[in-house]
Amino acid sequence: MLGQTTVPLVGLVDTAVIGHTADATALAGVALGATIINLLFWTFGFLRMGMTGMTAQAEGAGDVAEVEAMLLRGLALGFGLGLVLFALQIVLIPLAFALLAGGAGLDAAAEGYVAARFLGAPASLAVFAINGWLLGLGRTRAALALQVVMNLVNIVLSVLFVWYYGMGARGVGLGTACAEWVALVVGVLIACRYTGGLAVWRRLRARRLFAREAIRRLFAVNADIMIRTIALLLLFAWFTNAGARLGETTLAANQVLMQFVSVSAFVLDGFAFTAESRIGQAIGAGSATSLRRAIRLIGEFCLAAGVAFALFFWVGGGAFIAALASNQEVRAIAVSMLPLVAIVPAIGAPAWLLDGIFIGATRGRALRNAAILATAAYIVTDLLLRPAGVWGMWLALVLSYIYRAAALGAFLPGLLRSVALAKRAP
Repeated sequence: MLGQTTVPLVGLVDTAVIGHTADATALAGVALGATIINLLFWTFGFLRMGMTGMTAQAEGAGDVAEVEAMLLRGLALGFGLGLVLFALQIVLIPLAFALLAGGAGLDAAAEGYVAARFLGAPASLAVFAINGWLLGLGRTRAALALQVVMNLVNIVLSVLFVWYYGMGARGVGLGTACAEWVALVVGVLIACRYTGGLAVWRRLRARRLFAREAIRRLFAVNADIMIRTIALLLLFAWFTNAGARLGETTLAANQVLMQFVSVSAFVLDGFAFTAESRIGQAIGAGSATSLRRAIRLIGEFCLAAGVAFALFFWVGGGAFIAALASNQEVRAIAVSMLPLVAIVPAIGAPAWLLDGIFIGATRGRALRNAAILATAAYIVTDLLLRPAGVWGMWLALVLSYIYRAAALGAFLPGLLRSVALAKRAP
């Protein structure tokens, strides 16, 4: 949870750095650019999620060689995909701006941010894999150290590039890209501590590292998680586009309000990450009892924390908004929407927890189907509520978390039965 707290802290600082320039266009540009980067980079979020579940299961089964092989496969895959993404930016960036509603000034601000972020693509995707591997092993302090280093560097450089060098939205993106390369170096050093350094290459023969069955399972699980991630990214891209259609001021206000969602989602994801590790290890060990106990205990803490966050946002949200933006129109829209946005942590907690359970269980098909259903239901809801303007847009987003939780919850009894049957099998 401490590690996850530093992730939205970067978004908060970035928003505050741009927000206090009183330039609504620049703030809206960061919002649009961040949506494009999330859509493109987090398409490969399976590098984090798939790695966690499979590493945890290998750890639970006591297969040390497979744990080490997972790290090397993940690093190679992440860095390679990052290079491909970097090479394709000449096509991807214009396509993304063509799909999302903006304007000449807004697109110019967003394009500087996006172009700068692409410089860190290989490092960003490789760090996904390292984070997933560390979380799968339950090495949460190491994951915390990695996040803290990356995010502190990000914060310092973003402030430096925007306020000292006047680089605007591009400076925010460049700060993040530089921080991702620093994080890759630190992450490799941390991983070497747990594998004995370069000796891991000598211990693992090529036959084990690239075993056909292991590679097949890696891509089978990750393909479903990739589709799931794309579906959810499209949901949030649709939401950003809906804000852009209502004007730059509304989009800027949404960027401020999304910090509430981001803070609660990332911090409560600490429980989800714990679930991924514990669930994966319980399944790897074939223990239905450990599985049920992990779900119950983590669920209780996650739901309680969600309610606490909702109350905190309800009481202190106005001051939070004032600290992030100086434009009065942006503040007014954000404050008017605060009562609805504040309940997101309580409503979203079950969805985030269930994500962690199914990722740890490597049930990619359930994750895929639930995300597709939830996204489709959200889009229909948003279209129906469009006459209500910004209120309808946010209400549709809140309801999307209910759709996700309900869809994943429908698969939970089957997961519990499968582990219980596996335990009884001879």
